[in-house]
Amino acid sequence: MLIALMADIHANREAFAACLAHAREHGAERHVFLGDYVGYGADPAWVVETVMQHVASGSTAILGNHDHAIGEPRETMNPNAQIAIQWTRGQLSPSARSFLDHLPVHAEEGDRLYVHADGRIPQQWRYVTDRDDAARCFEGHAAQWIFCGHVHVPALFGITATHKLLHFQPVAGVPVPLSPQRRWLAVLGSVGQPRDGNAASSYALLDLAKNELTYMRVAYDIERAAAKIRDAGLPEALAHRLSLGR
Repeated sequence: MLIALMADIHANREAFAACLAHAREHGAERHVFLGDYVGYGADPAWVVETVMQHVASGSTAILGNHDHAIGEPRETMNPNAQIAIQWTRGQLSPSARSFLDHLPVHAEEGDRLYVHADGRIPQQWRYVTDRDDAARCFEGHAAQWIFCGHVHVPALFGITATHKLLHFQPVAGVPVPLSPQRRWLAVLGSVGQPRDGNAASSYALLDLAKNELTYMRVAYDIERAAAKIRDAGLPEALAHRLSLGR
């Protein structure tokens, strides 16, 4: 089976639609969404409703911290993120809000763990940015493969049977063999707001038959997505950063 893994969509309809189309063209049979469907962007209703449709057809969706903030006013964020969340609350239907309220913080399927942030204590929303963070995540869960988002920067970590921890910078379009002699932690990057200096959307395809993971980058209509943010009256910085990939 070929699974499309997507995280941090952030209400970016143009980016999400482009990634869904790209995954479909490459034969994806199922989707796993790793949270943060809302926040920052101007199309939260469309994004959440699209995720809901996929879940109704057998896909998996995980809660992200921005999704959690919709129903939890005590969740603290930076000022621009907080403005976007306050605006988003008025854009979502009761059914969409209920969907977000009932999402799990993690899901386990076979030897795979899906989670938005660090899998050790998912509700703390801790980032996985370096070897120390990855080691903590590996120690916190016994899954062979762990998939997360939250960071907006794609990365791949592996740990050997002798506890040697490896850090890889994935190359878009190049399959990575996931050796069964190692455990793996994949940080997917972001569909809707990349922060690695590459403005193209990031997601990954997991081939369960071949035990391969391929990170993908997908171009989308950034100008349209940014214009929608401006038209909605959201902070200019949220529009400007899309073209920078920062």
